[in-house]
Amino acid sequence: MKTLELNGKNLNLDNLKKIVYGGYTVSITKDSENKIKRCRKIVEEIIENETVKYGINTGFGKFSSVVINKENTVRLQKNIILSHAVGVGKPLPEDIVKGVMLLKLNSFLKGYSGVRYKVALTLIKMINNGVIPYIPEKGSVGASGDLAPLSHMALVMTGKGKAFYKGKLISGKKAMELADIAVLVLQQKEGLAILNGTQVMTSIAAVCLLKANTLIKTADITGAMTLEALRGTLSAFDKRIQDARPHPGQIDTAENIRRLLKDSDIIKSHIKCSKVQDAYSLRCIPQVHGAVKDTFNHVKRTVEIEMNSVTDNPLVFENDHDIISGGNFHGEPIAFVMDFMGIAISELASISERRIEYMLDAATNDELPAFLINNGGINSGHMMTQVTAAALVSENKVLAHPASVDSIPTSSNKEDHVSMGTHAARKLLEILDNVGNVISIELLCAAQALDFRDPEKASKATGSVYKLIRSKVKFMKNDRFIHPDIVTLNNFVTSGAVLEAAENISGKLTI
Repeated sequence: MKTLELNGKNLNLDNLKKIVYGGYTVSITKDSENKIKRCRKIVEEIIENETVKYGINTGFGKFSSVVINKENTVRLQKNIILSHAVGVGKPLPEDIVKGVMLLKLNSFLKGYSGVRYKVALTLIKMINNGVIPYIPEKGSVGASGDLAPLSHMALVMTGKGKAFYKGKLISGKKAMELADIAVLVLQQKEGLAILNGTQVMTSIAAVCLLKANTLIKTADITGAMTLEALRGTLSAFDKRIQDARPHPGQIDTAENIRRLLKDSDIIKSHIKCSKVQDAYSLRCIPQVHGAVKDTFNHVKRTVEIEMNSVTDNPLVFENDHDIISGGNFHGEPIAFVMDFMGIAISELASISERRIEYMLDAATNDELPAFLINNGGINSGHMMTQVTAAALVSENKVLAHPASVDSIPTSSNKEDHVSMGTHAARKLLEILDNVGNVISIELLCAAQALDFRDPEKASKATGSVYKLIRSKVKFMKNDRFIHPDIVTLNNFVTSGAVLEAAENISGKLTI
């Protein structure tokens, strides 16, 4: 089993993927362990001297002016966990919760949170041994971070709440016992340090980006197959055109399409045809898909910064021997980019749906049968697949409305402006699911359209994808139950199987 050593600075999407999905275990550097221990000493000195510091010996939020006597400071940490665990709704998926624990651990490694090393070690053991807290998906307004959901994680760390362990939902206490992990009795500041931060929205954001990475590249493949199926022209993908407007994503998309179709006999046979230019949904693939890529890379930079940030409050500064209250818990950076990504990724489905319609309409599909079926009338063919795609695209228009433009005051106006960042991230998960299904429908139609051409004349890359599709989904001669075909192709898309089939021929596609 492989292990990834964390130091508070080296967590990125690739490393998160290795731990959350790749079976890697986690360890931390000795330097990080020492930082945590030195930072904790400062907190303990403050406790001993009874210096008033927020969250250590004061109440929280509106109660920040209430000083807590020394005898009750441990009880204070227990109470905040119990009182703040008010989430509702379905549980967050286990991959996201594992990411939450990983991000919280990574934030402690920078030595600003004032927790004991034992707290970090508990998270390491939970990650490595598969104890996944039951965290309801709703209840965070995105400042002070993800208070309610992180409280549910803290419950399990202290032997309360519920957790998933080896596929079963059991009590948090039982899960920790079965995994042979000692539960914590939280000390001063530790409850607040665990539940204050942006780790839930950031974990959702990271998982969204991993999904989006696959979908964005796969959209280039489906676009290429549709261009081929419609006997389109590659002239709009000429490098000279892209260089005249040098957005990186546009340049990369056009290059991807050229590589995917470079040896297509279907495309070559129509180089000198009378068609001068195609519809926007074909001709403008570099401009639209490219803008999505540029957005993705901007969002990725922001999310990876957040993954290596300290977002609880207050923070302990070892060199200055000081504890300062601030606002790093505010989720606005994640809220903005999740809204931005939601808008951008929705456009992949929007333009894909237009290509689907273009293939199905006999007036535009270059002599293909209406709705890609023989004996139209008695057969409806793929008519309704476009309706489903249109429904999903329309739903995305609602989901893509920004969450970050909203704010609602909490804690008697002490917390008077919040980010709604967790809402924005959760919405993006739904948008991605819809986009995956639309892309799957385009693949279904493109494969059917290629059968009416000659799939043997397709490029090697798109031909490889075509063969993957036909390994499970056969040519539709007459109407049949189509839903299972869409499900099968969606599994191919989201698992990365379509991307792998194409990249085995074309080489790695660029994003």
